[in-house]
Order: sequence, then structure tokens, then C-alpha cells
Amino acid sequence: MGRNTDIRESVEAELSYDPLVGAKDITVENLGGDVTLVGTVRSYPQYLEAAEAAWRVAGVTNVHNHLQVALPPGDHQDDATLTTAANDALAGNVTVPEGIEATARNGNLTLTGMVQYGSECATAERAVSWLLGLRGSRNEIEDTFDVDPADVKQQVKETLERTRWFLITATWWSTPAAARSR
Repeated sequence: MGRNTDIRESVEAELSYDPLVGAKDITVENLGGDVTLVGTVRSYPQYLEAAEAAWRVAGVTNVHNHLQVALPPGDHQDDATLTTAANDALAGNVTVPEGIEATARNGNLTLTGMVQYGSECATAERAVSWLLGLRGSRNEIEDTFDVDPADVKQQVKETLERTRWFLITATWWSTPAAARSR
């Protein structure tokens, strides 16, 4: 069995083992570790979890998530309700910075605003990912972290010095005591 087949079968198995993914309508394609997921899932959290499951497989180098969210009857929300729910979720999460806003169109959220760190973008995405009726999200949040090139140069220099000191210390401690005393 070839490497492509092994990875594809391993991803299919991982999807079927994951209780958060409805894998029966998902097709896995693989080309040298570059995995594509095609098909449908019943919720946005399943969409996200399917990609995470694929990433857990050894040999996967990239995941293209082309799954479509086909909401079951009763899970649909109109855009105004979804927008309100998303903005309430963002405002109610203390780890999401102020100024992040969501708007819905056809069940897809667009997140906008400005953050200082990239991790705040991910926090905002997680805050709305569980909403009923969500079919997808797009992150248009801007990262405003200004970096002074001189400061970066100094931080890199300090990191390299710490690494050098660590390596010297680790080498000394890994040397037998008899050799250290010479």
C-alpha cells in the first residue's frame, strides 16, 4: 500500500473515530500529505473539528477544508439573529478585545476590528464558532501590533544569548564530572 493510500485511510479512520465529526458524508483526498476534505457536515463545529482530526494524522502536511455546512431543519437563523448572537458572544467573552464586531450574511459571519496580537483573532473566532445557525466565518480582523525594528533586533540578540548560555550550561552538565574537573 502506498503512502498516499495510508494517509488517506488514516485520515478517514481518524474522522470516523472522532465523536464530534459526522464522517459519513466526508470524502478524503490525499496527495503526498496534502489532504483535502470534501463533502458535507451538519454544523460549523463539525467543520472545524474535521480539519483538526485530519491534522492529527502523521504525515499530513496541509489540510484543505472544502466541506460545506448543511444545517439540519430547525438550525437555521436569519442573519439579523445570527449577527446579534455573535456580537453578544464577542462582548460577553472577556478574552475578546473591545471593538471586534460580527456581521452575518447567508449564515456566514465576517469578523472585523483591530487587535494588538494575532492570538486575539483566534480568541474571537472561537467565541462565535459554536453559534447555532453558523455556516462559516471569515476573519477580517486587523493586527495592529507595531514593531520597532531596533527593538526586534535587540530581542533577537537577547534570545540568541539566552540560547547560547543554555547550550553552554547544558553541555557542561552533560559532561561527566571527571572530565569537568580537568
